[in-house]
Amino acid sequence: YEPRVEKNTYGILDLLEQKEKRATFFVLGWIAERYPGLVKEILRRGHEVASHGYSHQCIFHQTPEEFREDIRKAKAILEDIIGEKVIGYRAPSFSITQETLWALPIIIEEGFHYDSSVFPIRHDTYGLSSAPRFPFIWELKHKVPVIKSIEKFERNSSSLVEFPLNTIKFFGYNFAASGGGYFRLYPYFLTKSFTQIINNKEKKSFIFYIHPWELDAQIPRIYGARKLSQFRTYLNIDKTEDRFQKLLSDYQFSSISQFFAKTFASPLRLSV
Repeated sequence: YEPRVEKNTYGILDLLEQKEKRATFFVLGWIAERYPGLVKEILRRGHEVASHGYSHQCIFHQTPEEFREDIRKAKAILEDIIGEKVIGYRAPSFSITQETLWALPIIIEEGFHYDSSVFPIRHDTYGLSSAPRFPFIWELKHKVPVIKSIEKFERNSSSLVEFPLNTIKFFGYNFAASGGGYFRLYPYFLTKSFTQIINNKEKKSFIFYIHPWELDAQIPRIYGARKLSQFRTYLNIDKTEDRFQKLLSDYQFSSISQFFAKTFASPLRLSV
């Protein structure tokens, strides 16, 4: 199939520019190698460039050595392209789970200041349901990650700010609130309702995510995939762009780094 990532990403960039919004782009090193101009354009338009690793391998399919090499390689590629430090990381498929907490010290050691890989839900392939629902700190105690309140944020060599994906709590359980497949699954009024609960009732900011391919209604179908994968991938994909435009019109957005600096009056980045 012909490559579609460049066209689709420019589509998102154009929508963000039209609505005067800013975002964080978690970029794969493999993509950055092939489209360095696209990565530069993301930065030029005022957005944050962060890392999604190199090869989009879930952490639970890697050894610690393979994981370190993967994120180190991607970080070096991105930094060489944009000429700035890359301080944010998001694991493929939110694969920071109870079984992969060993990855957190490596993320810190490789120079990242924040992570956004934790989804505090129960899911068949990812999720850390015991994690806090809103931003917190991972603090290493003898190489073991311990959760601390973000109100006690003090940047040091053994801490990592975590920005978990948003959830809504019902009857004591967390449910995914929006983003990606959930954005396509839920009707827009439900996404908006969840956002308003988090913004207005819980007084928290809402973290939204989307993939460039999710705005591509003409994406080639792979009918040999298992039925659940087809459902998760193609459901309502023809409605995503309209919903995304509504979301951008209804709410203010910024990059993760900008949000943190404004909310906590403290930069994630101490020096470049």
